[in-house]
Amino acid sequence: MAWDYFINASSVMYPSHINTEFTTEMQGIADGAKAAGTDISYEEVVAWNAYIEMMGYWWPQEQPAAYENMEIQKDSCTAFIATGDYTKDRGIVFAHTSWYPFERAHYFDLIEDVQPENGNRMLMQTAPGLLDSTIDFVVTDAGLMITETTIGGFHQYEQNMSPNFYRMRNAAQYAESLDEFVSLMDTNRSGGVANAWLVGDRKTGEIMRFEQGLKFSSVTKTKSGYFVTANSVADPRIRNFEVSGFNPTDVRNPVGARLVRLSQLMEEYKGEISAETAKAVLSDHYDVWLKKKKWSSRTIEGAYWLDPDPATSAPGYRPAGSFDGKVGDSAMAANMSFEARWGLPSGKAFYADTFVEEHPQWAYLKPYLKSFPTRSWEEFTAGEKDPSDPALYLQETSWWENPFRLKLPEL
Repeated sequence: MAWDYFINASSVMYPSHINTEFTTEMQGIADGAKAAGTDISYEEVVAWNAYIEMMGYWWPQEQPAAYENMEIQKDSCTAFIATGDYTKDRGIVFAHTSWYPFERAHYFDLIEDVQPENGNRMLMQTAPGLLDSTIDFVVTDAGLMITETTIGGFHQYEQNMSPNFYRMRNAAQYAESLDEFVSLMDTNRSGGVANAWLVGDRKTGEIMRFEQGLKFSSVTKTKSGYFVTANSVADPRIRNFEVSGFNPTDVRNPVGARLVRLSQLMEEYKGEISAETAKAVLSDHYDVWLKKKKWSSRTIEGAYWLDPDPATSAPGYRPAGSFDGKVGDSAMAANMSFEARWGLPSGKAFYADTFVEEHPQWAYLKPYLKSFPTRSWEEFTAGEKDPSDPALYLQETSWWENPFRLKLPEL
């Protein structure tokens, strides 16, 4: 379908379920982009914000025959949160690495500091033009530390309800506690972008796993323990009624393998989990199915692009997997900051030109693939960056095309 079809559909479905504050903000995004020379309408900004929900949840219902032949992206993130006896300072530690096809991943290189007139200030990873994080790594000045992974294989959706991007932005901006976050996320929920949310409250040291389906949702809290998620769901009602093709015990599958490895590492690092050990967890590439260290589709630092046989419906050597790392703790959250690394959390480099040469079946993606060279971990703090600094705008540079770039060693 032409893109205009989806713009029109989103403009019919969503704006009436979004309050004036946020429709005004999206209109401002469109107006600002136009003033800067980008031809984009308010309706298209709405469509981009609703893209994942519209394409992954609404559209399959509209075109079931076409959907049967579409590839379902069942795994797209890995995350954990820990507190109490499991962490070094008994505060909260949380971490997340995003998984995505690399031709789309490079848009999410933006750390955004949002200070609205009302509600909480937010520091979050996102892409230009989006109202919420979408990639979902957020700290707020109400003390909430928010991340998630999508629930793989989720197939329920209800139209004419509030879209996920609105509910998530609203919850991040206005929730003062874990319970308020759940309440705002549950209000008028559509089932679109069903997630296993991991949220901590640095004020209390309490953490929560909030699994949100369409008809079912569940909340589990603790002040000493951990939660892990890898596009998985623990609630048996969601798993059995609203999800298909998901087996958490199958370690040949990326979801099952990552769940096992995450739990192993949480116990291995018990009492020592910190922002630094969180980086090591995100960088882990032990394959529990092969029982050895080897980058693959089943490792926490996912690397489909290095896996000849992903043991899923996906083809071998697909340019997809982990492309970032984010870690934070209670002390950072109190300072409205977190650490992030662009590219694989371990620093292993992906060079687009070299990849296409070695795997020419993906040459059609060459205009859209960008490299992920080795970059350092950096701490980002709300209010510290000068928006006029050109170093903040990585996509306007051409480092991935520079033939004289420094060749960094492979890790």
